[in-house]
Amino acid sequence: MSHHIFQSIEKEISPRIRPRYDPQFLPLGKFMAWYREQARNSQEEIRLALERENQLVSTWRDKILPLSEETLPLTQVYMERLVKFLLWQKGGWKIYFQGPEILYSRLKELYSSEGERKFDVNLMSTVYEQPFQVTAVRGRSFPEEVDSPLVLGGHFEGGRLGFDLGASDFKVAAVQEGQVVFSQEIPWSPQEQPDPEYHYRHLQQGLKLAASHLPRVQAIGGSAAGIYINNQVRIASLFRAVPRELFEKRVKNLFLELQKEWGVPFEVINDGEVTALAGYLSLNRTAVLGLAMGSSEAGGYLNRQGHLPGWLDELAFAPVDLNPEAAVDEWSGDRGVGAMYFSQQAVNKLALAAGFQFAVEERLPERLKRIQALAEKGDDRAINIFQDIGIYLGYTAQLYSLFYDYQTLMILGRVTSGPGGDLIRQEAERVLALEFPELREKIEIHLTDEKSRRVGQAVAAATLPEIRKEG
Repeated sequence: MSHHIFQSIEKEISPRIRPRYDPQFLPLGKFMAWYREQARNSQEEIRLALERENQLVSTWRDKILPLSEETLPLTQVYMERLVKFLLWQKGGWKIYFQGPEILYSRLKELYSSEGERKFDVNLMSTVYEQPFQVTAVRGRSFPEEVDSPLVLGGHFEGGRLGFDLGASDFKVAAVQEGQVVFSQEIPWSPQEQPDPEYHYRHLQQGLKLAASHLPRVQAIGGSAAGIYINNQVRIASLFRAVPRELFEKRVKNLFLELQKEWGVPFEVINDGEVTALAGYLSLNRTAVLGLAMGSSEAGGYLNRQGHLPGWLDELAFAPVDLNPEAAVDEWSGDRGVGAMYFSQQAVNKLALAAGFQFAVEERLPERLKRIQALAEKGDDRAINIFQDIGIYLGYTAQLYSLFYDYQTLMILGRVTSGPGGDLIRQEAERVLALEFPELREKIEIHLTDEKSRRVGQAVAAATLPEIRKEG
């Protein structure tokens, strides 16, 4: 996006509360709401459909401004960020588009193997094991919505193991008839390990440790950052150092191998989805959007019926900031995506802007701990860092409300531990009250207790599989 477009947008949607250490933050949600209002009476529209696994299809319909030399750049920005968000929210290997030819051509150019969104193209092709496509739909025919919600979680019977795999540690829990009898955090460094035997060995040891506290293991449920389809690992940052060929041989079916060895019902899903499930289990509420702020941002959604829609919900790659100078995500190469605003990476980014200095060998978890300790002691700069994340969250809660029908925004993860969680929530609520009072009345930002923030996902994951009755 050019600086000229940025400046014209900024005048219309300038945030009333700015992050102290990121004053150029430009909330995507405010722009989208503003654009929709401008296009409300327009006769022109675009239609989108995203096809993912098993011929499941998500659809979207939006009015656009009548195209002119003045409105085209704005509409292109709106469409590009909209498609990017939908792709990482819903998932898909094929985009169907209906609308003006100039917008279709732009979309096809962006999402080509050499286009600006080639990371998205390559990753979605890998996830769904299909070549990525953008196709125009002309005439009256257009794909219809096809969904298949997942009915997982909330099973408490029997002896269960749960695990949650993070970048700096993983959590294991043993649950007997709904009661947590053991939970522990185990340090590890999976992202630096090229041999998947490291991941397998550590996880097995953790599961066996938790299993020693149960009379019998009858089910295992897991939560992990990444994309998992039918218990297969499709993409996961935990295995980034594993060569592709070895990934296909050893990592892709890692959890299927574990299931075979343990011989019990076994389910693994994205950690964001488990966050939403944890919200449902602890609060007895549906319409929960869960955000786990750890090594990256993980998102998950439980709909009003209490089901997981089966979407991708990889909000780490979904855009939240329109600032053309926003921080670049090192993996995707895109600016202004969620991972840089709701994670240890966000704390590091803001800490550097605040003037903190770190040794090169000091890893992000250690940097986070240092900032948290300073915030605990009342250090103004450290406190402001978490308040800035809260400002991000307040504006992004409005953005997410454009795509998710939710009433509870549940936040957890290592970034929310200590005083940071309350600071984040308080600032987010302040933004909502000032900028979006109607939304403030509709949603609640919820923080769980300290231990649940850290190990709650492992416990919730333990409830994923159903134990089938014998005979």
